[in-house]
Amino acid sequence: MGIGGISVWQLLIILLIVMMLFGTKRLRGLGSDLGAAIKGFRSSVSADEEKAEKDDAEAKDGDDATADTAQLKEGESK
Repeated sequence: MGIGGISVWQLLIILLIVMMLFGTKRLRGLGSDLGAAIKGFRSSVSADEEKAEKDDAEAKDGDDATADTAQLKEGESK
């Protein structure tokens, strides 16, 4: 038994029928388009994650600076 109740032979027959219907050139084109779309999605996600990390780091640095300023003011008032 294979994937989801489909045997390996059934998958090979389905693959053969798909290749006969669409042809190898069209399947190759679809594969490359799909690969390019996935690559673009991954680069977009990683760029968003890098931006979020950068914003978090800047916010943390801003919080540290605010805390330092508050401590200095407390020291001056004493």
